[in-house]
Amino acid sequence: QVQLVESGGGLVQAGGSLRLSCAASGRTDSPYGAAWFRQAPGKDYKFVAGITWSGGHTYYEDSVKGRFTISRDNAKNMVYLQMNSLKPEDTAVYYCAADRAYATFVVTSPTYASWGQGTQVTVSS
Repeated sequence: QVQLVESGGGLVQAGGSLRLSCAASGRTDSPYGAAWFRQAPGKDYKFVAGITWSGGHTYYEDSVKGRFTISRDNAKNMVYLQMNSLKPEDTAVYYCAADRAYATFVVTSPTYASWGQGTQVTVSS
């Protein structure tokens, strides 16, 4: 599988924007699907957005549709999450996940084989 490292989190006011990045290394020569999950304090992992290897199919959790955009650059082994119009309820630790078994379809359950260490996103009101 691949190794993942997230970056780009931080503190932002409500209505602001952040761009999260996920750098993949290791077995990046094999196709893999990718997704972003988030975990608020005391809560379970929640699916945010997912993307297939080709980038041709994306899927979003309802509360982020129209505000968040997932994308990838396979030549750079990067996956991104552009977050606009942020709300205090978006506050969480955001995790990048990847799995070669999910290269051609998006999976919304936290069953991916590879996970990053997470990056904190805090949205103040």
